[in-house]
Amino acid sequence: MDTSIFAQIAYLVSAILFVSGIKQLSSPATARSGNVRASVAMLLAIVVTLVDNRILDWTTVVAAVIAGAVVGGVLARRIEMTAMPQLVAVFNGFGGGASAAVAAAEFVRLGGGGAGAGLAPGAGVTIVISTLIGAVTFSGSLIAFGKLQGIVTGKPVTFPLQKSFNALLFMAVLVVGAGIADVGVGDAVASLFGSSGIEIGGAFFLALVVGALILGVLLVIPIGGADMPVVVSLLNSYSGLAAAATGFVLGNMMLIIAGSLVGAAGLILTQLMCKAMNRSLGNVAFGAFGTDGPTTKAKTGERPVRDVDAEQAAMVLAYAGSVAVVPGYGLAVAQAQHELKKVCDLLEERGVRVRFGVHPVAGRMPGHMNVLLAEADVSYDKLLDLDDINAEFDTTDVVLIVGANDVVNPAARDPDSVIAGMPILDVDRARTVIVMKRSLSPGFAGIDNDLFYMENTLMFFGDAREQMSELVKEVREA
Repeated sequence: MDTSIFAQIAYLVSAILFVSGIKQLSSPATARSGNVRASVAMLLAIVVTLVDNRILDWTTVVAAVIAGAVVGGVLARRIEMTAMPQLVAVFNGFGGGASAAVAAAEFVRLGGGGAGAGLAPGAGVTIVISTLIGAVTFSGSLIAFGKLQGIVTGKPVTFPLQKSFNALLFMAVLVVGAGIADVGVGDAVASLFGSSGIEIGGAFFLALVVGALILGVLLVIPIGGADMPVVVSLLNSYSGLAAAATGFVLGNMMLIIAGSLVGAAGLILTQLMCKAMNRSLGNVAFGAFGTDGPTTKAKTGERPVRDVDAEQAAMVLAYAGSVAVVPGYGLAVAQAQHELKKVCDLLEERGVRVRFGVHPVAGRMPGHMNVLLAEADVSYDKLLDLDDINAEFDTTDVVLIVGANDVVNPAARDPDSVIAGMPILDVDRARTVIVMKRSLSPGFAGIDNDLFYMENTLMFFGDAREQMSELVKEVREA
């Protein structure tokens, strides 16, 4: 019996699992099962493809799956929440690199391409697109990882006429790609130099790979570290598009579907992140946001602040009727989510109403804070989005900010500010604000935070985890 029929049925099941899995990711309550479904879909698609094409025997398939599962499991268990964007960047790079490698293998299998060497125009175009996007994603993701990890400087790296150079390089890559796709350029070059089509095709393909890798680096290095999460999201979309293009190269419908889903999801996520920062994608790519230091008239720390210790902060919280908690990247860095949960539990035992206000770009990626709080068993129904929590601040007794900065900066309401128009959490409208932070240093935007100096703000300085532990003790004894 023709096994391709079973393969197509398996691909259909896999596609259904992919779509339903992504649908479940829309809610924190079903996100875990959505991940499981998508993982099963990918495993099914990989195994069916390898077996149906008789690329590997069952022993090799099982060995590869086990090895990959062990490596992936160890990475997933050991990775810190603060390093999640770096891990995503690496995954994006591997995805793009894999797509480029598959396209290269198909290029070699079909005879080298170019100048009448046997590469059909349709196949040539898909191979060029897959290689170009995959290589750009690979090198760009490595630079993004380096910037997030601190290996590469987080400041924009620029040089004179950089945009013009990038445009010329991109045009050159397209010309080389046209030669590979055998639309006349390869034949002309072969005739000019008296070389064989295969030689010219191989040289063109090597030039395409090198040019695309350089282009990926040049597209990411001028972007500041503060915008790397947006760039990682965009590169995630690129990796999906590269996979979809590879699906056309191989004639594999499942790869086209999966790649298209990843590409579309990445673009939607990128758009949501840009909207949450009130910026366009072009501004992210070329604006060098938050890299030149404070730009406000007063330098950081020159204005007086009111600071409190753990005992004083505990008294304010313990005798409040309602408390809103605003988590930020500092919470993730300190790994203080479990101690924060203890504080909230103690407050609720005293009859205090507690909920959480989560900004769309809190942390380093959308959903970062949701996952962090879920890890501490914070109930999903207590997590309010931007609009819902903003509607309650006017009647909130105390706001406890843990490591957040730019997303609570009232300067966003100033039309002359570099973050003007950025949607923020209106925490300053609450009766009292307690800011738990190491210092008065600015956030990613590089500007001073006016909230720190307001009359209703109390600064609670120190490491979030240590200070939260003290807060647990003091609230219990209040």
